[in-house]
Amino acid sequence: MIEVRNLKKSFKDGENITEVLKGIDFIAKSGEFIAIMGRSGAGKSTFLYQMSLLDEPTSGEIFIDQKDTHTMTVNEKTYFRLSRLGYVFQDYALLPEMSALENVVLPLLMQDLKEKEAYQKAENALIKVGLGHRLHNLPAQLSGGEQQRVSIARAIAHEPQILFADEPTANLDNESSRMVMNIFKELHRAGQTIVMVTHEEEYSKFADRIIHLDDGRIVL
Repeated sequence: MIEVRNLKKSFKDGENITEVLKGIDFIAKSGEFIAIMGRSGAGKSTFLYQMSLLDEPTSGEIFIDQKDTHTMTVNEKTYFRLSRLGYVFQDYALLPEMSALENVVLPLLMQDLKEKEAYQKAENALIKVGLGHRLHNLPAQLSGGEQQRVSIARAIAHEPQILFADEPTANLDNESSRMVMNIFKELHRAGQTIVMVTHEEEYSKFADRIIHLDDGRIVL
């Protein structure tokens, strides 16, 4: 499902160049649940952002479902992200003026789904994450765990090929974290490919495979 070849990423600050990723080769199979671990600054989130097409690598190749993402135009890449990939971030990234249902339905409408179908898919996704009773609540009326579940519903409503999650439990208490991880577990059982960055050993155990990064390289 994902193949990464000699992936490098550097950041320039004036005359200083910082190498964050130093030549990564990586393969994720369809249906795998992979956890990416490593100390702070090891390059975990940077690696996720390159693989998920949210950022441009300095060099290297990324193939998703055998498609060479390097050859895609900006518009093609944007549509590919919107229609084929799902994202869960540690800060939820919900629009505060929109209800839970509206937050989930918005990306579906951006894919040109008919309104009735988009709202049905959004409602089904919220029910799947246990928020069928919170459809019309604003983010400020939801707990942190509930907001993260809304973001998961938004990420899975269009049935993405790959779900990317960057520290999805970082801002949550233990109970909410376990609830989120159990949702990931059920999605994985249903065949969802998941790539998750985490610093928490307990939650990495939900994955089929753990990848350790250190100083911009895979070490295990």
